[in-house]
Amino acid sequence: MKHTIYTKLLISYLIYGVIAFFIICTFTQHLTTDYIEKQEASNLYREASIIAGDYAAEYFDSSMSLSDFQNHMKIVADYMDAKVWVVSPDGELLMDSDDPSIGIDIQNDSSKPVVINGFDVTDFGSNNYMIGDFYGSFKHKMLSVFSPVNVSYQNIGYIVIHKTMSHITAGVNGFMNISFYTVALIFAFAFVLLFMMSRSIYRPISKITKTAKKYAKGDFTAQIDVHSNDEIGYLANTLNYMATELDTLEEDQRKFVSNVSHDFRSPLTSIKGYVEAMLDGTIPVEMQDKYLNIILFETERLNKLTKSLIDLNQFGHHGIHLDIADFDINTMIRTTILTFEGKCSEKGLSFDLLLTGKELFVRGDMVKIQQILYNLIDNAVKFSNNDSSIKIETSIRNEKVFISVKDHGIGIPKDSLSKIWERFYKSDLSRGKDKRGTGLGLSIVKEIVQAHGENINVISTEGVGTEFIFTLPLSKKEG
Repeated sequence: MKHTIYTKLLISYLIYGVIAFFIICTFTQHLTTDYIEKQEASNLYREASIIAGDYAAEYFDSSMSLSDFQNHMKIVADYMDAKVWVVSPDGELLMDSDDPSIGIDIQNDSSKPVVINGFDVTDFGSNNYMIGDFYGSFKHKMLSVFSPVNVSYQNIGYIVIHKTMSHITAGVNGFMNISFYTVALIFAFAFVLLFMMSRSIYRPISKITKTAKKYAKGDFTAQIDVHSNDEIGYLANTLNYMATELDTLEEDQRKFVSNVSHDFRSPLTSIKGYVEAMLDGTIPVEMQDKYLNIILFETERLNKLTKSLIDLNQFGHHGIHLDIADFDINTMIRTTILTFEGKCSEKGLSFDLLLTGKELFVRGDMVKIQQILYNLIDNAVKFSNNDSSIKIETSIRNEKVFISVKDHGIGIPKDSLSKIWERFYKSDLSRGKDKRGTGLGLSIVKEIVQAHGENINVISTEGVGTEFIFTLPLSKKEG
């Protein structure tokens, strides 16, 4: 059976209540009874000591009459709501505060002895009190406290005060009632806290769980309606962000598949159409060379697209391998621009190099950094206006080398700047010029830069030109 957090909290609350009730009924009641018994015994012992030291000593010393002594005993007994006895060392009941006829008048030598069978003062122990029927003298439990009566350094008897345990039991019950009321109030308050906890913790977690199930089924449009400035609110916001990212990723995947299909279908359709036309004789033999060159062009385009996808798939993994080494970025720039000599001649383009120092060493993967330069310069050549210049600059700031590639061309619209890093994205302005492009070049560039732990930015004005700036760590050789 599946138990929710709320059920577990409620069960724990009930178990805690049962345990607390059991502890109060046993442990607390025992301690309370023991404490009240000792307090009451201490009070009775103090009174017994006063009677034994003052009144009883005077009576046995013949300084006080029997009636006066009995009156004093009666007053103390009424005040304490107890019985006061005078008992001889042999266990004879000499006097009883409740019955003046019982006992011995030692002054007149008249006796009505009542013997307490089995009386032994050592039974009281070190606490000077005992609980019971006092050797069968009472039908109910009594708290009995004694104090010795000494005259001329001789023990001639004991003052024994008896008080019914019902008084003590009533006191314990009263205290226990207070304890039960207190615990009941505590549990009522705890239940309120449990209810509040269920609203502030259980309900948000329940919402998170229900929404997470929707995420597991692929529905990332659902949002968790939890707004609190605590760990649960942070979790809800994190899951909402995750769902948004996954939904975006899913949409990107659909676009990716659609774009890949489109970019593959177009050249494949051309190749298929021209091959069929040559086979069925639609294209004469003397014109086949022209269309074979078109087929070769489309094949190269497919090959480039496939290679770009392989590279991008490799860069998309967190475990991308980088062969880090120190190399001269200035030399790499000079070498790379040589590969664009033919294209630049056709458009009348020139390179304006503003390189810091004759040599400028950086740390990075030389092959992949060259791929970045090639892609950026290739884009600059494609989109530059005829008879313009491409400016490439290197500079050093805060132990970083900044590499800039700037063209004077068509530029990028503002609404497209944030999208140029997306796979297969092409702005409307570039579609007419970028016939060979796959829309993956800048995605690859950004993946390589991020794999190095560096940054790349773009500055562009439509109709003026575009500048790409990326960073690399300065090599220690420069120090």
